[in-house]
Amino acid sequence: MYINTTQAASLLKISPRRLRQLLQQGRVKGAYKAGQFWLIPLYRGLPYINPTKRGRAGTWKTGKKPQKTIVHINSNIIRQNIHKSKQERQPAIAVRGKEKTYVHYLEIPTPCRIIYDPDKPLDCGARVWIEILDCELDLVAC
Repeated sequence: MYINTTQAASLLKISPRRLRQLLQQGRVKGAYKAGQFWLIPLYRGLPYINPTKRGRAGTWKTGKKPQKTIVHINSNIIRQNIHKSKQERQPAIAVRGKEKTYVHYLEIPTPCRIIYDPDKPLDCGARVWIEILDCELDLVAC
C-alpha cells in the first residue's frame, strides 16, 4: 500500500517538509515520484527511513507496537455448514483483534482477500481461500 507525503509525515510524527527532505536524500525505502507526487510504501504500518551514521537518531518512531490481528479458519464450522441451507450457515473465518469476530469474507489492507464460499468451491475443492489482488508475485518452484 502506498501513501502520500502528508499521510506518511503524520504516521512518522514529523513535518511534511522534513519528510520531503528525506525523500530528496533518498532515505525513504521504496518511495518514488509519480508526476509531481511522492508515493511512499508502508513496512509494518510505517514508512521505513534508512538511518545515517551522522547526526542524532531520528524521532519518527512511534514507540507503540501495532495491534496484532489473527485470522484463522474454523474447520468445525465448515463441516457443520455443509448440510445447512444458505440462510442457516455460520461464518467460518475468525478474526481476533480487540474482539473476536466471525465473517464470511475479510479484506486485508495488503492487496489480498480470504474467501469462504461453500456454494462455489474452487476446482481443487477448497471452500476457504486467499486471493491476492492487484499484485504480481515472484513464485519459486519447490
